[in-house]
Amino acid sequence: MFAPIVVFAFNRPDSLRATIESLATNDLASQSDLIIYSDGPRHVQDLDNITAVRRYIMQLGEEFRRIIPHFATTNKGLGQSIIDGAGEVLRQYGKAIIIEDDLVCAKDFLSYMNQTLDFYENDPRIISVCGCGLKIKRPENYMGDVYLLGRSSSWGWGTWLNRWEQIDWQISDWESFSADKKAKKAFNRNGSDLYDLLKAYMSGKNNSWAIRFCYNQFRQNKYAVIPFISRIINRGFGDDATNCKQKYNRFKVEFRAEGCDGLQLPKHPPIDPQIERACRNYHTISIRMYSKLRKLLNL
Repeated sequence: MFAPIVVFAFNRPDSLRATIESLATNDLASQSDLIIYSDGPRHVQDLDNITAVRRYIMQLGEEFRRIIPHFATTNKGLGQSIIDGAGEVLRQYGKAIIIEDDLVCAKDFLSYMNQTLDFYENDPRIISVCGCGLKIKRPENYMGDVYLLGRSSSWGWGTWLNRWEQIDWQISDWESFSADKKAKKAFNRNGSDLYDLLKAYMSGKNNSWAIRFCYNQFRQNKYAVIPFISRIINRGFGDDATNCKQKYNRFKVEFRAEGCDGLQLPKHPPIDPQIERACRNYHTISIRMYSKLRKLLNL
């Protein structure tokens, strides 16, 4: 059985439509269960858009094997929605593909995700497989279309129940970790923003599930599988995005909506220092500040 697709939606009917339509172009869509979690309203102003989201979900036809909607009556927020919803699906299916409603996928996204989920299921080093890649140059003589990274992406990803069950969502070792300078420095090797994001969660400034997932990944010394050619773009990003007027964005990636021919998966992908350095640079303070400045100036 192919992995179920779990989509999380809130109050953006047009974004959800774009996500679902891109998923439906995949050959495996008709053989995959589509499970949609629609969050409840934060404010009364959200009601019209949430109603439009749910009306769209209910009129979906035969694009997928089955369509299973879940409509929340109260607002959980994205973080808790994903923790609850992904956990529920993983307990039923054992594996899952998770995607949010601001993403567009390539025609081979589902094929790529199912192949990588099956191929690396028994590799204990790997905690997740990701559909979104960074603009990383493939090292000379590197064999394979994917690489390993100590930081997962939340833009179109998948995992297995036995990995999910090992996540400590409460970050119960926060007190000892936050006092350990060496541990904090090691955590930030996958991006200088990581500790600050986790600290913001612990102080109640965000409710991110993704930073908690990445922290557990770090603590368990596990890796994510990342493609050189992205199968996912965020709406507005990507070299071929029609609604992005910026000339520069660090999240513009090589994306082929029509998909790629074949997929070469190395059985034991190495931890490549050149790739690690390149990925780390994406999340350095200087690159993040440069990206924000270009965005402000619309350059």
